[in-house]
Amino acid sequence: MADLEGNIAAKQYYLDTPAQARGFHVKGAAGLDFGMQHRLGRIFDATDGRTVMLAFDHGYFQGPTSGLERIDLSIVPLAPYADALMATRGIIRSTLPAAATNPLVVRASGGPSILKELSDERLAMEIEDAARIDAAAVAVQVFIGGEHETQSVHNMTTLVDGGLRLGIPVVGVTAVGKELTRDARYLRLATRMIAELGAQIVKTYYCDEDFETVTAACPVPIIMAGGKKLPVLDALTMAHNAISQGAAGVDMGRNIFQRQRPVAMIQAVRGVVHQGLTPAEGAELYRELSDGAAD
Repeated sequence: MADLEGNIAAKQYYLDTPAQARGFHVKGAAGLDFGMQHRLGRIFDATDGRTVMLAFDHGYFQGPTSGLERIDLSIVPLAPYADALMATRGIIRSTLPAAATNPLVVRASGGPSILKELSDERLAMEIEDAARIDAAAVAVQVFIGGEHETQSVHNMTTLVDGGLRLGIPVVGVTAVGKELTRDARYLRLATRMIAELGAQIVKTYYCDEDFETVTAACPVPIIMAGGKKLPVLDALTMAHNAISQGAAGVDMGRNIFQRQRPVAMIQAVRGVVHQGLTPAEGAELYRELSDGAAD
């Protein structure tokens, strides 16, 4: 029992100061429970509400993609510059150092390889394993308009139910196949469906026209997918435009790890997303940090 001698009676109740009802810096997340908010807060920077996510989960259907042959050599050195890492549980357990402090977004769907119909995915892990990994979120592919659209939506809603049970957010990823157009009309449909059915984050592609209508119509944060490798200035321009038009961050892979100097590129991306650099200033930063690389 505590020693009561010298104990001072509590008296500082600050009756003239109302308790603060704090808001939350992630779009659409103010009503979520503490665990969900805490994980989202690890992904999105509290000062600007944005994130630079590094995606290297490509091997789950593509195998050892160029730049990802040795993740221990190509990706691990980039981790200190990323706000979050998007990877499969196999790579996380086998290759990422457990001492890394990055929040983890774990790929939770899979099945077909690039040799088959990609929309024929299933859930590839239980939500409890995401909790064991200490995932900040789980990601699932959603093929709106694809051959197995309903199945992929069901994959996502099953994961959302599990995520709500354990306080783990779900990233719904719009999967745009060769037969689908990446225009604002399609992206509005896909991103809104994903959010309406419960995902706390949506990852989607950028489109040149009316992208701001995509982000405006989506009630949760949209993260821009990097897509195929572009010239440095083009990639940074796409990131800048997406952020300027309402995206809450970027999730880039090939536009970072396939560079001659990936560490320089991820710092340039951070400059655009978090520091307000123009695309030209970001490209100049890449040149400075890469000793003049021009890829």
